[in-house]
Amino acid sequence: MIKAPRVLGIILAGGKGERLHPLTLERSKPSVPFGGRFRIVDFVLSNFINSGIYGCHLLVQYKSQSLIDHLNAAWRLAPLIRDHFISVVPPQMRWGESWYRGTADAVYQNLNLIADYNPDLVAIFGADHIYRIDIRQMIEFHLERKADVTVCARPVPVDKASGFGIIQIDKYGRFIGFEEKPRQPKPMPGEPGMAFSSMGNYLFDAKLLQEVLEADAHQDTAHDFGRTILPALYGTKRIYAYDFRKNEIAGMKEYEEHAYWRDVGDLGSYWEAHMDLLGERPKLDLNNSDWPIQSRPMTSGPARIVKGEIVDSTLGGGAIVHGGKIHRSVISRDVTIGDGAELEECVICDHTTIGAGAKLKRVIVDRWNEIAPGEVIDAKTAWDRKGYVVDPSGIVVVARGKTRALQ
Repeated sequence: MIKAPRVLGIILAGGKGERLHPLTLERSKPSVPFGGRFRIVDFVLSNFINSGIYGCHLLVQYKSQSLIDHLNAAWRLAPLIRDHFISVVPPQMRWGESWYRGTADAVYQNLNLIADYNPDLVAIFGADHIYRIDIRQMIEFHLERKADVTVCARPVPVDKASGFGIIQIDKYGRFIGFEEKPRQPKPMPGEPGMAFSSMGNYLFDAKLLQEVLEADAHQDTAHDFGRTILPALYGTKRIYAYDFRKNEIAGMKEYEEHAYWRDVGDLGSYWEAHMDLLGERPKLDLNNSDWPIQSRPMTSGPARIVKGEIVDSTLGGGAIVHGGKIHRSVISRDVTIGDGAELEECVICDHTTIGAGAKLKRVIVDRWNEIAPGEVIDAKTAWDRKGYVVDPSGIVVVARGKTRALQ
């Protein structure tokens, strides 16, 4: 039996999320609400905790206060148990006056945290995606192959692969080629319509990680794992690709999409991922007590439905429906829906009031909003409304309302 290694989690949570504007107007992408009660960051953190990795540093940067507030409220691990922590690490500028210059530089500037923990392996993951992964299975793959670095990877259509790091592997999964965002991605052997894409999640031998980051820091590079670190290593070190499709999640339903992963990097994909939660057989079923997605405790009472027609939707705790019609929508906690309101394929974030008779179609309403009675919001009527954004996908977004706490 292979001895379990000591693993430290480093989570890169500084993304601007510019394509999610206005949801990222006052917060970073990992802090954006998702699924009626979560934040995007809750998914990667739940993956680490469910995988038995309890020591994690989150490296934050842009508009991080909302994320910090959420982590303080939702992710306090037992302080009396050694090595159980989720700490927030703003840019320390230990080696100069610059902020993080890239993903590799972000980790390099915090090598002291890795040295203090003294791990065997460092798991470096992003905080921007909606997915579930049992990291223990990736670690087992890494150890069995005596890898120096393991990259989590998944197939993507060739015509969409130019935005990713594309990997070529041998029959054992070892890197034999790598290109970051190539103009003409190379297809996978036996799957000509697909390319093997890095997911930006890595397992590194801790000593090698320190060596390569120190060397990279003194060179004129992009200081990025995909653009500089992996291309410099794959010809000389044992780098393997772990096929995300082989990962098995406890409690997963037979009807769910296997190896579900979404970037939610723009408003259209963010909305579509919410629609994936709905239906009799959702692509991603979050009712899974064997692999729970954790978030901050809720103090709201149960949802209350006075009357109305509700079809294929979710309601968060404390939501009150006074009447109207709700169809294929995700309603968060403490949302009030007035009598006669109609919602179709909407995402309504918490502490929002939808006035009586209002009609919304394919609308994302951020937190702490009040939609006036009788107001009509859709792609045809919202183009000239102050504060409303109409995405090319046809989704309308109502920016976050104002409260004392910008969360």
